[in-house]
Amino acid sequence: MTKNIRFNDLGLSAELLEAINNRGFEEPTEIQILTIPVMIRNDTNIIAQAQTGTGKTAAFGLPLIDMINPDSKTVQALILVPTRELAIQVAEEINSLKGNKAIKTVPIYGGQSIDQQLRRLKKGVHIVVGSPGRVIDHLKRKTLKLGEINHLILDEADEMLNMGFIDDMEEIFRYTNPDKKTLLFSAIIPGKIKELAHRYMEGYELIKAHKEQLTTNLTEQIYFEVKASDKFEALCRIIDIEENFYGLVFCRTKKDVDSVLSHLMNRGYSAEAIHGDISQSQRERTLDNFKKQRINTLVATDVAARGIDVINLTHVINYSLPGDPEAYVHRIGRTGRAGKEGTAITFITPSEYNQLMYIQRFAKTDIKKSAVPKVKDIINAKKKKINDDLNTIRKSEIDPKYYNWAKKLHEENNPTEILAAVLNYCFEEELNPDAYGEMTEITGRSKKLDPQGKTRLFVALGKKDRMNPRKLVDLLTSRVSIKSKQIRDIQIMDKFSFITVPFEKAEEIIASFQKKGRNQLISHVKKSKKR
Repeated sequence: MTKNIRFNDLGLSAELLEAINNRGFEEPTEIQILTIPVMIRNDTNIIAQAQTGTGKTAAFGLPLIDMINPDSKTVQALILVPTRELAIQVAEEINSLKGNKAIKTVPIYGGQSIDQQLRRLKKGVHIVVGSPGRVIDHLKRKTLKLGEINHLILDEADEMLNMGFIDDMEEIFRYTNPDKKTLLFSAIIPGKIKELAHRYMEGYELIKAHKEQLTTNLTEQIYFEVKASDKFEALCRIIDIEENFYGLVFCRTKKDVDSVLSHLMNRGYSAEAIHGDISQSQRERTLDNFKKQRINTLVATDVAARGIDVINLTHVINYSLPGDPEAYVHRIGRTGRAGKEGTAITFITPSEYNQLMYIQRFAKTDIKKSAVPKVKDIINAKKKKINDDLNTIRKSEIDPKYYNWAKKLHEENNPTEILAAVLNYCFEEELNPDAYGEMTEITGRSKKLDPQGKTRLFVALGKKDRMNPRKLVDLLTSRVSIKSKQIRDIQIMDKFSFITVPFEKAEEIIASFQKKGRNQLISHVKKSKKR
């Protein structure tokens, strides 16, 4: 149905098609093919179901741009999003797609100066992208008027419901033009979204894009098994062996981010960082530096990295293994985009192997084991780049003073000796193998299992089941003769959890729940035998 369809076939204006071409988009995604013609028709509300990362913003942004009247100073569209990061991302995407059309799009969100937002709104804007809380602040101040909007778009509606924004969303609806068209975009369509549609949308067209492969074939996925103390050394080697490294480095905590950044800067790397304690102004400066490649390495936590949209990343480095499989998918989805290949590298310690294999099964992908680059290979790669650069310079126009200088050095010295001296003078520090530390080589899984005889278990209960660490421990200790202190590394996700327990207790726990007829509740992350 959607094969061989181009942007030219969707009814967009010639001006917008030119802007799309300038962005380098070659063909529309399925959600764009299904949504754009319906929006342009402008005769119905829409509920659209599509995964994150399938081009939803362009799906509603492109037709919206075509329908905006730039001569009017009233707000004509409101786009609600769950987070400030997504507000920034959506606003930037719409601005990048508008071409030469004089449309003003403003993001409004908590954490940014409200006075700055007031000034921008007062000048007149056409599209407002905002988080529910800050939108309501402006509505109550009467600094934002939605009585004449033609479109209300809820992006990631399921996330807004999960985050408890249902009352805010309903309040915002009451401020809007009753004749507007409403569009809900969501990864899933739970009953609450249908209930919301029934109350506030007089009829709608349901659009569903097929569930796509979670990870892109353009991203090579590999992992390095290293000691925790060797992770930083491994990171430096990856950066150095790549000719044009441009990547995101993910850590689990703010403390880890600060530590990695400090070490990178001490070694002279071009890097910056973002996490929850970074001010909004600093965050924006850092992202601008990264997007313009003034720095080539950005260290971040998962939360802080939401909304980062950079097309040409070469690498995503999982310095810390993500807490759940969906986070892994979101992380690596930032490379291998727009037809360009990328590499996702994950560092794991021996005890994290089972968890990585669970992520691999969830993402239905292949994460191959690889070896950390050896120092001699890095030095050879650097030498090759130096040779290439010297040849490029040699073929360009060189100031005659350097020829005269070289001629004099050649006459007074042995040519090979003087060239060696020049290379030593210029590259001694860069090509010094002693700049790299020693790394412990890990070989063979059997020797690297936890010496305490522990294993990782998957539990099919999570936050949505009102589960927390205390409740999970109580559940297990009530079924099995296990001490609470033997249950370690508890991670509670939305729909499931992970725990680490001794091998003999793991088998006992699984057997206990099988007897109760709940054999799918607890299982090995990956079946392991006691060694």
